[in-house]
Formats: sequence, structure tokens, C-alpha cells
Amino acid sequence: MENTPDIWQFLESNKRALQEYVELKIEIFNLKFIRKSSTIGGVLIWILILVFLGLLILFFAGMTLSFWLSSVFNSNIAGFGATSVILLLITIIFILARKQLFINPIIRIIIREQTRENEEE
Repeated sequence: MENTPDIWQFLESNKRALQEYVELKIEIFNLKFIRKSSTIGGVLIWILILVFLGLLILFFAGMTLSFWLSSVFNSNIAGFGATSVILLLITIIFILARKQLFINPIIRIIIREQTRENEEE
């Protein structure tokens, strides 16, 4: 029984190796976290750019539709009013379908980016 090392003797004799192992594990975790968070950040910035461009397109399409309807109805008020009603209906549809159209796809993108394995390895 005297020759049997206990856990404390084992840890003392392998202290340096354990410290290096823990430091490497922490460094690997940090690098994986940085890679995942930067990927997710890039995806979110791309989504914001697409939303901004979509709003610009919607603005100019709305203006074009307003002027066209104004010429059809021979009234600026009727043309812009009809466009406002159309955009209001589109907004209500988007609000009612926000989970299916926006929230769930963004959640799927984030989960896919977080669970993707290293493609470089």
C-alpha cells in the first residue's frame, strides 16, 4: 500500500502538463467562440444590409406606384392614399406572418452557423 500513489501525488507530479492542457482547452474555446460570434455577426450585418436595401426598394416602388395611381385616378391624394392602403395591408400581412417570414429563418441561420463544423479542417 505504501507504493500506491494517491490522486494528490499524481496531480503534483503532472501539474505542469495539467496546466498546459487547461490553458490549451481555454484557448481552443476562445478561438471557437471568436469564430462563431464573428460568423454570426457577419450574417447579421448581411441581413441588416439586405433589410436596408429592401426598404430603399420599397420606398422607390411605393413612390412609383403612388405617382402611377395618381395619374390613373387623376388625383394625387387618391393615388398616394391608395398606395398607403396597399402598403398598410402588406405591413399587416408581414406582422401576422413575422414568425414564419423573419424570426424562424433568422433563428435557423444562427443555429446553422453555430453548429457548423470547421470547414477548413
